[in-house]
Amino acid sequence: MQQSIVFATLGVTLFLFIWGKIRHDLVALIALFILTLTGLIDPLEAFSGFGHPAVITVAAVLIIGKALEQSGLVDLLGNMVMNIGKSFFLQVIVLCFLVGVLSAFMNNVASLAIMMPIAILLAKKAGKSPSYILMPISFSSLLGGMTTLIGTPPNIIVSAFRAEELGRPFGMFDFSPVGGVIALAGIIFISLIGWRFLPKRTSSQSSENLFRVDNYITEVKVFSRSKLKGVAVNEISSVTDAKVHLESIIRKEKTLRAPDTKELFKSGDIVKLRVDAHDLAAFIDDTGVRPEGYRKIRKDAKKADYLATMEVVVMPGSSLIGHSAADLKLRSRYGFSLLALARPGGHVRTRLMTTRFKKGDVLLLQGREESLMNAIKTISCLPLAQRGLRIGYQKKIPLALGIFALSVLSVVTGLLPVQMAFPIAAVLMILAKVLPVEEMYSGIDWPIIILLGAMIPVGTALETSGGSETIASSLLHLQGALPAWALLGILLVVTMFLSDIINNAATVVLMAPIAVSVARGLGFSPDPFLMAVAIGGSSAFLSPIGHQSNTLVMGPGGYRFTDYARMGLPLEIIIVIISLLLLPLFWPL
Repeated sequence: MQQSIVFATLGVTLFLFIWGKIRHDLVALIALFILTLTGLIDPLEAFSGFGHPAVITVAAVLIIGKALEQSGLVDLLGNMVMNIGKSFFLQVIVLCFLVGVLSAFMNNVASLAIMMPIAILLAKKAGKSPSYILMPISFSSLLGGMTTLIGTPPNIIVSAFRAEELGRPFGMFDFSPVGGVIALAGIIFISLIGWRFLPKRTSSQSSENLFRVDNYITEVKVFSRSKLKGVAVNEISSVTDAKVHLESIIRKEKTLRAPDTKELFKSGDIVKLRVDAHDLAAFIDDTGVRPEGYRKIRKDAKKADYLATMEVVVMPGSSLIGHSAADLKLRSRYGFSLLALARPGGHVRTRLMTTRFKKGDVLLLQGREESLMNAIKTISCLPLAQRGLRIGYQKKIPLALGIFALSVLSVVTGLLPVQMAFPIAAVLMILAKVLPVEEMYSGIDWPIIILLGAMIPVGTALETSGGSETIASSLLHLQGALPAWALLGILLVVTMFLSDIINNAATVVLMAPIAVSVARGLGFSPDPFLMAVAIGGSSAFLSPIGHQSNTLVMGPGGYRFTDYARMGLPLEIIIVIISLLLLPLFWPL
């Protein structure tokens, strides 16, 4: 009975993860509540996961990563990348390796987000599409995370699970022999061959925008003096050379979808267009129309030096997600207005101001430059423009690196456990003012913390109910027909598949106890099987939903869902082959 409840709960949980309509952290809490209310988790232990060493370590590592960013280290590296030469091929190689190295010691998404604007700018200067470089650096961030204990949450979770099962966690660099070879081989493949599999996108040569988004949705209003007034739909080209696609006309609260080609534009019409950023500016100049909310922008701008227009991508965890511009009152609350929205792979049918934002959306914003720069930090959006490198912060680089190096050394030498060493380092970073105290918690990815804290008791329930043993026994039935390395491969591939469709941390929480049960059933050491789970959990290369890094580049790169498999499938095949060759060598069965 207990196993039935656990499996039914996990089935519902996996469905909700894949469905994607409810945030992953909320789904994890739902699973926790179901198992607690049904008596499978002691209410007194329901929230014990939030004090788990893996959760504490992940939070501390995220704070340290934020501190390293604030120290100026990453900006210094970015400045060096900007001067590596004009060869786009060389730029791809250097950026992929740099993101991979950064991801070994800081949050994957943070290392990617820091380098994204630089990558886009380099692509623009080379006359290439950003789609050639954004997915490669996204994948490189996942590969780099495989190489160290703190590189990615799956490694931290697996290490903590080993400590509970065997009495000793994995060390700081225990992941490096296999993970390092995989990361090196994967980045070489991506840099030399993989990026060539990616779809070609038209590259913009305009200095006004760093990449081209061909499916911006915007709304403009026709005024009495607009040149568009009285012009038929099929005669737009007579007043402008800008390339626009007419979605609909909103007239007196009525929406005319796909209006007749002879329909005339009237004063007061709101015209919904699909257009890129450069053509939008040209269309407004040529026709005399104005974006919705233009008057309010102009009124506020009287006291400003000038207005700035900025393209930003909505990052996972942004406070915008699930809300619309109308709900949030962007202008009065944050000091900017929404001019247009692009959602690659998705069609926007609602009015622009009532469209609920999703992660990966690309927004075209307008406001005073100072207001924009302050607001995008608050709402967790990434500006897709050239970054101002903070040279003045570089004096803190030696201090930040020193604190970080001491924490790593204390873990490697066994002086301190990882769940103590890195929280201490995080506090020292703040006391040394490498990271401002008010930004201490802004670097933590709270949805991941909530998800981990909720899923750890769920994973424990899977084990204590005998569920993991049941799943393991099903795999062990293949023992007579398949060698041990093949079962190891099956475990790896199943973990890879799950990580492509649900959060990688949740995947590892569920798969780790199964890996141990399989190893025990075979009479082998659990280590190679746990390592396989860690590698599989970091191998979300087939979809944009398996990992936040993949989601983050989808909008700016203009990728479709199926584009990820073009480079991701051969990469996963390479990972499986290398893993099956090296895991038994470094971690004997």
